[in-house]
Amino acid sequence: MTERQSTVLDARAMDRTIRRMADEIVELNEGTDDLVIVGVQRRGVQLAARIVSSIKEREGVDVPNGALDITLYRDDLQMVGPRPVVGPTNLPGAIDGMHVVIVDDVLYTGRTVRAALDELADFGRPKRIALAVLVDRGGRELPIQPDVVGKAVKVGRGERVDVMVKELDERDAVVIADSASA
Repeated sequence: MTERQSTVLDARAMDRTIRRMADEIVELNEGTDDLVIVGVQRRGVQLAARIVSSIKEREGVDVPNGALDITLYRDDLQMVGPRPVVGPTNLPGAIDGMHVVIVDDVLYTGRTVRAALDELADFGRPKRIALAVLVDRGGRELPIQPDVVGKAVKVGRGERVDVMVKELDERDAVVIADSASA
């Protein structure tokens, strides 16, 4: 079996996309007041940090940001194994009354977002929660829609979307990969 890949976003396109998403988040929130940006572990955290950096560069404001690890909130936890790896959840303070934007790399079934919503509820009651995703690949199993989308792609059965970030993968890219016979 060989794996075929097609690049959806290279490093430059990914950077432009993240900057546009940052602008859309500020517009959606009508500014930066009461805004908190929270990335879903793993790659959503790095994307959220880049969005916050872009907002600081363009708006001159430090938007609080944090990280959510939704592992223990997954509805398929029993399938993950007997010892799931749990990363840190780190929120920058109270989220009551705040406008929280959840950032994730790929939106597929909606189950990760549902788990993130469940976890956020344990930390308070935001005024509003929005969802920003770098890639929307379709295929929902739950009625969840993003508010900000970097790139929407059509992905067939047996294909996956891989998001790579320099901090973890030594390069920035979004690729669609599938398994096919050689």
